[in-house]
Amino acid sequence: MERFWENLYRKYRNSKWPGIVEKHPKLHRLLSLFYRYRYANVLWIGIIYPIWFASLESRVTVSTGYHIMHTYLDDRIPFCEIFIVPYFLWFIYIFAGLVYFMFVNKEDFYKVSLFLFIGMIASLIICEIYPNGTDLRPAYLSDKNIFLLMVKSLYRVDTPTNVFPSIHAYNSLCMHIALMKSKDLRRAKYGRAVRRFSGFLCIFICIATLVLKQHSVLDVGGALLLSFITYGFVYGYPSFTLGEYWEEKSRNRERV
Repeated sequence: MERFWENLYRKYRNSKWPGIVEKHPKLHRLLSLFYRYRYANVLWIGIIYPIWFASLESRVTVSTGYHIMHTYLDDRIPFCEIFIVPYFLWFIYIFAGLVYFMFVNKEDFYKVSLFLFIGMIASLIICEIYPNGTDLRPAYLSDKNIFLLMVKSLYRVDTPTNVFPSIHAYNSLCMHIALMKSKDLRRAKYGRAVRRFSGFLCIFICIATLVLKQHSVLDVGGALLLSFITYGFVYGYPSFTLGEYWEEKSRNRERV
């Protein structure tokens, strides 16, 4: 892809367009910005997910049948409409995280994009092989507050199918891990506050999927497992250094 953009830029430089663009400073700044962050074109892969997911939503219905994701713990979790706020904050959280990495660190941007896309595509494959859904949603919701109205709107546009693993939980975990591993954010003035806020938001988003009855405990557990597996592909699994730790500790004792 990098070679494609290099060839395109070379053709552009050899054409009449540079002279035209130079006469329009705003257009020149826009094209320069576009070329500088051209690696963000990998986000176009994200177009695959909504198209594929919409296809699944139309093919996996009550009439076709699907496996119900339901546990005893799900029945013990109360419904709480106020969690619709962190649930919808998920969209801003993921978008803002991608924008941050795009402008700050190219390598981290590629890693978090790969982290997100591997899991999202894997979840679609799982739903193709194992059609699934939930039966957790309350039968009736009143209109007594804005949060309940927001939940009702969510229920109208999002069917209770193709829920395992939870993409809301998976993407939140991916973004928080990426932010925690970012050296640039660690050195930033408000980096610690951002990472703490990310941790709280990630937890509340995962809780929101449960208390809004969008997902089962199994779905969130599946997201945790999937994030652990894909983490190794992106960042590599940490080596087990327990033996080295005890050896170093023994050497220190001998010196004393």
